[in-house]
Amino acid sequence: MFLEDKQTGDLVEILDPEALFNPVEASISAQVQAGQEEQEPASISKKNLKFPSGEELPRCWVDANYRTA
Repeated sequence: MFLEDKQTGDLVEILDPEALFNPVEASISAQVQAGQEEQEPASISKKNLKFPSGEELPRCWVDANYRTA
């Protein structure tokens, strides 16, 4: 799965989709797809990611209390 970094516009390959869907996890393991060399996996905050279409991540992926508010 690929998402986009809000700050740089680079595509980011999500290495652990389960962590992405888990609202308790604030960051996930991902690889930035920029440049010609394969990038090392890094921890990226979910708040810095969006879908390539421009849509934000679903609230149930980023907020553990999404049902109470």
